[in-house]
Amino acid sequence: MRSRPGARHAPRRVADVLDQVRDRNEPLTLLARVQRAWPQVAGAGVIAQAEPVAERDGVVTVACHTATWAQELDLLHSELLGRLNDVLREPKSGAGAGPLRGLRFTADASRHIRT
Repeated sequence: MRSRPGARHAPRRVADVLDQVRDRNEPLTLLARVQRAWPQVAGAGVIAQAEPVAERDGVVTVACHTATWAQELDLLHSELLGRLNDVLREPKSGAGAGPLRGLRFTADASRHIRT
């Protein structure tokens, strides 16, 4: 059903509109999909200290602010990988780019993350 010219639509939340724009324009690379899922999977404490920055052959590199964080997240590798793959399997996360095979944690966030 087409709306008539000049007809007003019900207001929508800006966040919903931005999500739609992002969904249509976001690259479907594995790295982009992991970066989008990272806050949901990792939680606020971790995302303040670590960020996915690169991908090669299904393995995503996560840059951490310190070696301690890199080591701590390495110990959580299996849990984080499983949770990420669960989110990436959801239809909304987009198709393409293959499965996430692994995570690699490095202590070189200063090279990758601009604060």
